This record gives sequence, C-alpha cells and structure tokens, in this order.
Amino acid sequence: MNLRHMEERDRAQVLEMMRVFYSSEAVMTNGSEEIFNNDISECVSESPFAEGFVFTDSDDVHLLGYAMLAHSFSTEYGVHCVWIEDIYLKEEARSKGLSSEFFDHLRSAYPGALHRLEAEHENLHAMEVYKRKGFEEMPYVELFRKPL
Repeated sequence: MNLRHMEERDRAQVLEMMRVFYSSEAVMTNGSEEIFNNDISECVSESPFAEGFVFTDSDDVHLLGYAMLAHSFSTEYGVHCVWIEDIYLKEEARSKGLSSEFFDHLRSAYPGALHRLEAEHENLHAMEVYKRKGFEEMPYVELFRKPL
C-alpha cells in the first residue's frame, strides 16, 4: 500500500468512495454532492483545518481508500486534536492492515496530538481495529448544531 496526500486528480475516485461510504451503515448521515466536493476541495487546498489522504496500489493510480482529517485544539486535553473524520477502504483492501498502518502513520506524524474519531457500535470490525490501536470510548454523548 502507498499512502499519500489527496490531490485534485483523485477527486472522481474519492467522490465515488464517499458516495458508497456515506450510504453505508457505518455513517449516520447521507451527505450530499455539495458536501463531498467541499470536503475534497478543503483537503486538496492549503487549508490548516483539513487534510486528505489516499491509499493507492503500487501504480499510484488505482485508489484503494481515502481518509480525511480535521485539525483543532482540545481545551479538554490542552493539545492539538486530530479528528479522523473519514476513513474508508474498498472491500478488496479491507483486513490487510491498511487502517492499522494509517493509525501508526498518524501516531508518528502527530505524536503529541489527541487522536479522535466517531464510529457506529454496529461496525464491529472497525471498532475492533480502533480499540486495538489504542482508541477508547468516550463516556459522554456528542451533540451538534448545523451551520446556518
């Protein structure tokens, strides 16, 4: 597996994967084409808030998956916070250690940062991977308010 930053040339393949991911049981919201395109645009820009990665095969053309990060600061822990907003692997790329390698990459790239993510309890395989990589469940409910 190759891991590299997302580029504009990846947009069509990432959009296709986002459509699959956001229509699956792993995500509670459906998203929209506008949101997906905004997310990719932010990831391929010089934004300090979002960072995108793609998992590729050896030819660096065929994408096996993608990940999107959001950067913030946690006042609760007093450190940089890296939110793993999306992590998606195509069926043929699953159970090969790619997500574990990605989490190891994040640990070395952002060693002093708090790493956070959201997951559905029903996504048993993902929950197993996350816990094996040291993630713990938070003891409270997350609330949100949509932008105007």
